[in-house]
Amino acid sequence: MNKYIVVLLLCMLPYFSFSQEKVEGVVFDSDASNALSLSGANVYWQDSQTGVVTDFDGKFSIPYLKEFNRLIISYVGFESDTLTINTPKTIRVNLKPSNELDEVVVQQKRDAIQKTYFSPQNVITVNSDELLKAACCNLAESFETNPAIDVNLSDGLTGTKQIQMLGLTSPYLLITQENIPMVRGASQAYGLTFTPGTWIESIQITKGAGSVVNGYESISGQINTELVKPLTDNAVFVNGYANQNGRYELNTHFNKKLTDKLSTGLYIHGNKRTQKEDNNEDGFLDAPLGEQINVMNRWQYQNVETGFVSFLNVRFLNDEKQVGQVDFNPNTDRVDNGGSLSGAEGPALSGAEVWGSEINSRRFDTSLKLGYVFPELPFQSFGFQTAYSFHKQDSYFGFRSYDISHESIYSSLLFNSIIGDTRNKFKTGISFAYDGYDEVVTTDDYSREDRSVGAFLEYSYENLEKVSLTAGLRVDNHNRLGTFVTPRFHIRYTPWERGSLRGSFGRGKRAANIFAENQQLFASARQINIAGSGGDVYGLEPEDAWNYGVSFLQGFNFLNKKGDISLDYYITDFENQVVVDWENPQEVSFYNLEGESSAKSFQVELNYELLTRLNFRTSYKFYDVSTDYKSGNLQKPLQAQHRFFINLGYETEAKDNGAQWKFDYTLHSFGEARLPDTSANPVEYQLPAFSPTYNLMNAQVTKVFSNSFEVYVGGENLSDVQQINPVLGADNPFGPNFDTTIVYAPIMGRMFYGGFRFKIL
Repeated sequence: MNKYIVVLLLCMLPYFSFSQEKVEGVVFDSDASNALSLSGANVYWQDSQTGVVTDFDGKFSIPYLKEFNRLIISYVGFESDTLTINTPKTIRVNLKPSNELDEVVVQQKRDAIQKTYFSPQNVITVNSDELLKAACCNLAESFETNPAIDVNLSDGLTGTKQIQMLGLTSPYLLITQENIPMVRGASQAYGLTFTPGTWIESIQITKGAGSVVNGYESISGQINTELVKPLTDNAVFVNGYANQNGRYELNTHFNKKLTDKLSTGLYIHGNKRTQKEDNNEDGFLDAPLGEQINVMNRWQYQNVETGFVSFLNVRFLNDEKQVGQVDFNPNTDRVDNGGSLSGAEGPALSGAEVWGSEINSRRFDTSLKLGYVFPELPFQSFGFQTAYSFHKQDSYFGFRSYDISHESIYSSLLFNSIIGDTRNKFKTGISFAYDGYDEVVTTDDYSREDRSVGAFLEYSYENLEKVSLTAGLRVDNHNRLGTFVTPRFHIRYTPWERGSLRGSFGRGKRAANIFAENQQLFASARQINIAGSGGDVYGLEPEDAWNYGVSFLQGFNFLNKKGDISLDYYITDFENQVVVDWENPQEVSFYNLEGESSAKSFQVELNYELLTRLNFRTSYKFYDVSTDYKSGNLQKPLQAQHRFFINLGYETEAKDNGAQWKFDYTLHSFGEARLPDTSANPVEYQLPAFSPTYNLMNAQVTKVFSNSFEVYVGGENLSDVQQINPVLGADNPFGPNFDTTIVYAPIMGRMFYGGFRFKIL
């Protein structure tokens, strides 16, 4: 490992010279008095290799070169400007919008959902304006209006929504918060519900192989969440929400600018549900009872003159859920006082027992990010980040208990700079990760420790006219996975105007946390079998996969309205996979892949402004996700091969005080999905081979009274689709046919909600 560190240090010692004479300035998006500064604009001397990019505030500083006098300023979506400069000076640059090669905007506001023509990676950025189109209460509910992510219920009890991308579930995604790994390990099942929607500033969705900078675990892609910043967030923000099923939520933000450089924010989230719902009359709650309190304190320091920026987060969370039969009382009816992993044994039953479950999670986490941008060289910077978290879950599901404590430490050091000019950039750094698990499944102890050290180098070539590419390589040493290499490569080519063709490939590797990732299986009578072969992860070998992808994006103007169409196709091939086999209704087996397993995903998406302020978005997706099980090659269960999506959004013209109406409608159409085999069950507990097709409709209307206050009402599942029997064996939950895991459609019927947002700017 020492040799890798030596190589890394050598990469981090380039020498850069610069002139003391310079041209400074700020780049704006127009010449109006309320113009916005443009971050990331290119500033360079014509016919030279010297260039910079503007910082967060649109500022730049470039060495003055006497041999050149033509300074070019360019930005995506704006006309380039060429200035004649004969002496060092300070200037203001105003760029005019252009219809050529601009950013793809699929929402009325330019950056609500945004794709780029020029990035080598297939990245979709979703900001808070898009998130407000649905009353998303947490991160898991933030993708209802975005076709890139699929959202499904994980089981028939907890109401927890899980996300999928490219046909694979969230464990195969790297989910980060401001580029720090977040939803993983013990938090995999419920962690998406621990980030309130109002805390989110933007979400970056990367399809396919991610960057080596963020780790080796990304297989199908990455979702990175950027939180609101104390410096730019509202001084006061209050959001209230309630629905007809007894769910109540309150979010408050309090931000204070302490000095010109230091700001802090206090963010508080609380939710509660006490109303019992059993609309299908199967004796089980359709949605959990529970409450959550989530508090975060965030500090931001920014000094533009010296180039230093830092963030400090401290958060505490307590989340409690109760599920099971309607009459379950945890004080008197709990029965998890014995049993085994297999579920074959348990306490003696009297016949009067009531089945129930409680899932209680407590979490503390803190993170620190430090950054330094060289004032004279804005393309060169250092970054350090470190995070600590402690997650504890105590839970039981009928007979079975599941307790896990997860202590995690993550640190990384990053250096950014250029090679020659700003077209050639590189990132290099090191990272360290520690995960300590105290995990007990009823009476079986699976405690363990994971430690890894890694080094990475990523090179980027950026040529806005034709070709851009990113190539990365990282080497990691893991105490249980050994030493391994994960390469990643992305390339973008512009064949013609407003066209962007991309290709990518990369490797991902991970240690599966089979119980934390599949907790829904505890709420069944299935015996649990681990068919390990002597591996270091539950007796299983680590998962290893390659992802390959191509995509094409084409922007166009039709009838003086902007639009774009995109196509992408991705293949994930597993060299090794931990197969979750529940084709036998009496058991679930975990074993390493013997044969082939792949996930193929095709998507076509069209975005178009039908009328002024009326935006239309539609997509079609096809999945071919198959695995070699012990019983043969089968399509992934509960995965609809065909999906269709439509979104319509309309906003009236805003008045001077911001008053306007907003309307949004979303349709999801699901094709049939293969269901796990239940033919071995008695006839009354058997399910068909495939689920029926169905349509899911959501809508929301928002009345903005002013820049400070708005109210919204909406409805989910307006088509009132409900799965008839989400809980198999509900009449005998302690019997051999009890199963809550086969869920393919909504459990709750039509639901209406309302809320308000108040803010002091």
